Amino acid sequence: MTKSIGRKLNRTMIYMILVLLLVLSVVPFYLVIVNSTHSSLEIVTQLNLGIGNYISENYKTMQSNVDIWKGFTNSLIIVIPYTLFSGYFGALTAFGFAKYRFRGRKVLFWIVLASMMLPSQLSIIGFYQLNLKLKLINSYLPFIIPGIANATTVFFLRGFISQGIPDSMIEAARMEGCSEIGIFNKLILPCIMPGVATMSIFSFVACWNNYIGPLIIMTDNDKYTLPVMIAMIKGLYVSNYGAMYLAIAISIVPIIIIYMFLSKYIINGLTMGSEK
Repeated sequence: MTKSIGRKLNRTMIYMILVLLLVLSVVPFYLVIVNSTHSSLEIVTQLNLGIGNYISENYKTMQSNVDIWKGFTNSLIIVIPYTLFSGYFGALTAFGFAKYRFRGRKVLFWIVLASMMLPSQLSIIGFYQLNLKLKLINSYLPFIIPGIANATTVFFLRGFISQGIPDSMIEAARMEGCSEIGIFNKLILPCIMPGVATMSIFSFVACWNNYIGPLIIMTDNDKYTLPVMIAMIKGLYVSNYGAMYLAIAISIVPIIIIYMFLSKYIINGLTMGSEK
């Protein structure tokens, strides 16, 4: 009797904690949506919990300052190939580090780890000078090409492959006459898809929220990405908070969609792990 009561109390506490975490996660998104329907004065002077009547005015103000949908399109042009490159080539590189033995493998992997420890702000000047010499200023390529060499994805997926893919499976595929790239595409990649999906979400969010890079590389206002255009809405003398919140609410939509699309792979991976 005592044990059953204790289990019920433990389960109730777990549910309460989960509900609290859910509320803490949802409230910021809710406040962004609510504030996007209020005027700047209402946002500054009071806490708004209900929907306001200024969404059409905020939209007109937003569009009068910047072409937000152009920035939305520019961000998609960059983030989609970046995410695909990061997931595929990061998994391919991780497969090489995890399952192949070659001279200098450990040194190269330590270089990959070292690159993760350096703040991106330290490489801003070098990044600009490199693209200036390559004549890639005011181009989308400086933000797409780095997806081929994403150190965080390589580090994460290397452990995923080392622990989850036995060498016997790879040897069996080789005995069947499968090529090395065929082994990766047909065997390794489907098995590590939960890990690839997880890192793709992080890569998507990081690239989507990139502000400093496009600000220093792009010279044409029509090529600015969404974060840069959101910052331009604020204005020099007047802060249009309602329009900014509306732009932020629009920018959140792709992140939610990509998570909803890829989260099933993460859940499937956790389920597979529990079954094993």
